[in-house]
Amino acid sequence: MSSQDLAKEARRRRTFAIISHPDAGKTTLTEKLLLYANAIHLAGEVKSRKNSRSTISDWMQMEQERGISISSSVLQFDYLGSALNLLDTPGHADFSEDTYRTLAAVDSAVMLLDHAKGVESRTLKLFEVCRMRELPVISFMNKLDREGLEPLALMDEVSETLNLQVTPINWPIGMGREFMGVVRLSDKQVFLFEESKRGSQVIDFKTMPLEEAIADIPPRLYQTLEEELELLEMAGDPYDHQKFLNGELSPVFWGSAKTNFGIQPLLEFLAEQTAPPAPRQTIDDNWIEPDEDKFSGFIFKIQANMNPKHRDRIAFMRVVSGQFERGIDTTIGRNGEKLRLSKPHSFMAQERAIVEEAWPGDIVGLYDPGKLRIGDTVSAGKPLQYSGIPRFAPEHFVRVHLEDPLKRKQLDKGLEQLSLEGVIQLFFDPEIGRQAPYLGAVGQLQFEVLKQRLQNEYGTRVSFQSLPYQVCRWVEGPPEAVTWLEARRDYKLVHDRNEQPVLLADSVWPLQYALNNTEGLVLHEIEPL
Repeated sequence: MSSQDLAKEARRRRTFAIISHPDAGKTTLTEKLLLYANAIHLAGEVKSRKNSRSTISDWMQMEQERGISISSSVLQFDYLGSALNLLDTPGHADFSEDTYRTLAAVDSAVMLLDHAKGVESRTLKLFEVCRMRELPVISFMNKLDREGLEPLALMDEVSETLNLQVTPINWPIGMGREFMGVVRLSDKQVFLFEESKRGSQVIDFKTMPLEEAIADIPPRLYQTLEEELELLEMAGDPYDHQKFLNGELSPVFWGSAKTNFGIQPLLEFLAEQTAPPAPRQTIDDNWIEPDEDKFSGFIFKIQANMNPKHRDRIAFMRVVSGQFERGIDTTIGRNGEKLRLSKPHSFMAQERAIVEEAWPGDIVGLYDPGKLRIGDTVSAGKPLQYSGIPRFAPEHFVRVHLEDPLKRKQLDKGLEQLSLEGVIQLFFDPEIGRQAPYLGAVGQLQFEVLKQRLQNEYGTRVSFQSLPYQVCRWVEGPPEAVTWLEARRDYKLVHDRNEQPVLLADSVWPLQYALNNTEGLVLHEIEPL
């Protein structure tokens, strides 16, 4: 394939994730984007999922029982000539580490806000990860079908809390029961929506110039709208596309995912204006462009037993450069091992399809025989290693008790595979060895997932003993610093799966004492790469 054709295919890709605080409506918005792109024909009612079918992107048993998103899934669809890759991330705070890894594989993000609550804690934390990666972020103010903050006040809150320039692309007409449409600010075109069947179908709308909409909008709403638009013209910042791509400005959309109001303008912007695939940095500070002819990609997620009947293990790969072809021979950059990628798949949640080819920005599922790890680079030609995906320090720790000692082999296999997925992290006491690991998790609910999956997928029943540690840091420093830590009783020094020393403590105070009394000691909250 010519470099011109490769560049064309790469520019057509749009790879993004949706970030939000729990219950802001992320799963509903995901479904409605699929509905408007004709990827599904009928959206399920998400709010009452306990009594109805599960959302298309949630497949794990616990997700279906509890009505929450635990794992990240991949949704691929076309719209307006663009190939969109939507990485649906966990909404529950206990599974934030999976979201952090997913954000390493996207080129932009949609920040979903409940307009009645504004910027919430988890939204702020996820936005900081986007800022760290300089990702372009689109803001979608959701739940306008309910009463909430005044639009101008919400804009100010977002700007001040996130220290971010925000510029509306459209503006709401009313809120709550009076929410009836939006105005596109670039040309003052009004879009008035019509109610559909509980938001399960694509809705019709009327469009007209603002001056002609006075007959369709109640006088009080029209007057308020005119006043707000005048204030925006006087004090608002103009939209700057380059600032958006640089992560310095967030375009703002308004709507209601539940009723389908405002979904189409957001989807059109995602398809036409969001960032195409970007170059990626290698560990030796080189940058690989998407249109380079040699294929390369990196693994950002591993999921075992997506199909329990086949005990399969899928590694999710983001294509970085070149053309991916089924059966391509690659090299794993970490160890130089050869791997033929013979059974690649694309995804629409549970539905899979064999992939014959893929392009920069695409997400491909690879059958993994156990050779791949999160952060691995695979490439055709000479070995490459992209900058890795960090692990975040766990905040909860347990020891595992095996109820049936004859199942030891199955337990060890399950813990190893599920730790490579990122469900939990394994730490080992050097004095005991690998037979009695400490298990660490960012959120307590991850242990429930681990327990259920060990039982369902590996036939192993376990219980957990809670440990008093609440703080975990990777250790860097001279040998005498490590020796000093080993000699003290107010710390627990263990090793991670890569044999890096890790310090466990019951609070941050002992850590500060260690830093004050040990020359050259450095403690990392994120695993050093």
